[in-house]
Amino acid sequence: MPETMETKTKKPSAYVEAYGKSIADPEGFWGEQAGQIAWYKQPEQILTTDENGFYRWFKGGKLNTAYLALDYHVENGRADQTALIYDSPVTNTIRKYSYRELRDMVARFAGAMSGLGVSKGDTVVIYMPVIPEAVVAMLACARLGAIHSVVFGGFAPHELCVRIDDAKPKIVISASCGIEFEKHIPYKPLLDKALEVSKHQPDHTIIFQRPYVEAAMQPGRDLDYMELLQNTGPADCVPVDAHDPLYILYTSGTTGKPKGIVRDNGGHAVALKYSMQAVYGVDPGDVFWAASDVGWAVGHSYLVYAPLIHGCTTVLFEGKPVRTPDAGTFWRIIKQHDVKVLFTAPTAIRAIKKEDPEGHHKRRFDLPSLKYLFLAGERCDVATYYWVKDLLRVPVIDHWWQTESGWPMVANMVGYGLVPPEPGSAGLPVCGYKVEILGEDGKELIPAQEGYVAVKLPLPPGCLPTLWEDDERFRKSYLDRFPGYYMTGDGGYMDEDGYIYIMGRIDDVINVSGHRLSTGEMEEMVAAHHAVAECAVVGIADELRGQRPIGLVVLKDGQLIKEEQLEQELVALIREKIGAVAYFRNVLVVPRLPKTRSGKILRKIMRNIADGDHYAIPSTIDDPAILTEIHDKLKSRSIGKAFIL
Repeated sequence: MPETMETKTKKPSAYVEAYGKSIADPEGFWGEQAGQIAWYKQPEQILTTDENGFYRWFKGGKLNTAYLALDYHVENGRADQTALIYDSPVTNTIRKYSYRELRDMVARFAGAMSGLGVSKGDTVVIYMPVIPEAVVAMLACARLGAIHSVVFGGFAPHELCVRIDDAKPKIVISASCGIEFEKHIPYKPLLDKALEVSKHQPDHTIIFQRPYVEAAMQPGRDLDYMELLQNTGPADCVPVDAHDPLYILYTSGTTGKPKGIVRDNGGHAVALKYSMQAVYGVDPGDVFWAASDVGWAVGHSYLVYAPLIHGCTTVLFEGKPVRTPDAGTFWRIIKQHDVKVLFTAPTAIRAIKKEDPEGHHKRRFDLPSLKYLFLAGERCDVATYYWVKDLLRVPVIDHWWQTESGWPMVANMVGYGLVPPEPGSAGLPVCGYKVEILGEDGKELIPAQEGYVAVKLPLPPGCLPTLWEDDERFRKSYLDRFPGYYMTGDGGYMDEDGYIYIMGRIDDVINVSGHRLSTGEMEEMVAAHHAVAECAVVGIADELRGQRPIGLVVLKDGQLIKEEQLEQELVALIREKIGAVAYFRNVLVVPRLPKTRSGKILRKIMRNIADGDHYAIPSTIDDPAILTEIHDKLKSRSIGKAFIL
């Protein structure tokens, strides 16, 4: 049941006090948090600006992120605690690694890389599936002070090539294959093809040979992962400056060239350590599971670094929420490994809901260990929120952050006693983030008025200080639109109690006859229909109105409602809830929605198809064939500028 407005307005004093201090005295606040991690040398200054005028945290401090994640715990009583649980239903494997075992593996692999000439400041590209060796590679880079750039496993050669040419790695680390359901995806041919056309050539590639696919090795360039480990000694942690980069993570850019998000060592460690208890409510020794690929920001922050820095046990899951083997795999993992907090995307929950709408699989498992479910990555619709909340009977917390921020920007910080408000809001600003809603003129808007979601500078520690070798693009992309602010690129509003509502990317706000309408709001209404498993509402070109919304809907399994009847019911619903001004007229039933492999719905491409605009099929798309099906369906219904007869 949603909390009442009365309880919502009474924010815990612990949050009010901590948030107020983080904004009024950021140096004092983050100076205290910096005291929670082990430094080789304490920072000389907490907050400074560099020669570009960019804010930087913890100048003069020296540390090592891999030491914080592993060696520190080995030296302080957690050597035999499980650090990593590898649960791979696609290979029928469960393996557990203690902090000591993981530390030793990382030290030896760091020694192997050091023997190949990798040292502090060098870059390393990691192109691997969700396996322990990928985590080891990331931490080994951190141990040496090398800068890793993890590329999502299975990326097309062109996308991999672009990242190799931008990062210029000394070595590339990969595996012979990844696994999706029962299918083995060979990685080495993709890597070979990328290196055939890349301008930059690494000195070596290191290939982890999985038993399912054997990669062909090129003598002199390609080295076997296990053979290297067997013939090397451990490497010590290398102290690095707080401002030194830990990693580069590429995210999509509007120009087609990916943006290299830089994460520094000092701010990253302090922010992630702080967030584990303050945001997620977990303590050292707890089991934390971020169901993410290592190639995404969530995988970096909350699969690898934050849980280990905090002394938790982290779960590394190689599989899908469904069909590995069934829609109960999430509940089995929580039960088997005593997971306290699950962090996943609404897409995963919707996939489970579609396959098991009555929640039969959940009844096989009692989950006494589970305290919270956190959702992020996509807006969580109301229907999915209540479905999973009723199923699990734990607080469901929809929170919001970005690859650029590296950790939550808006959330209900359970460590300070905040509880989720009614669904729809991502919560309150997290400590350190002064979130404001700005109008076109850059002035702050009144409550409930939708505008640009922006964050007053300075951003807190852990956020990107700049882009990889592209300061000008950093300014243009994030700082120039509203001087003194970081522009998130998302639209939304704040209610009278300070709760933030994220309505999606700015270009998902459509203009129908001069009225700015949120497709996100319409999606929530469509998703509430009893027959709908998943949906997307996109704005398409309309000669008279500028734009108009259409709905694309995936039905729940077993639903026999006719498309015409569903369209009539949903059109009536939107007319009732928003009014005729929305001009919502069309609903298309599709077998699935086009998404990236991380679960992002490709709304812009669907809009381009309807409008007859050029679009490139992204390498991250989960199923390219669905775009043809949507094209044909729009054409058969004469919907969209491109198909009007």
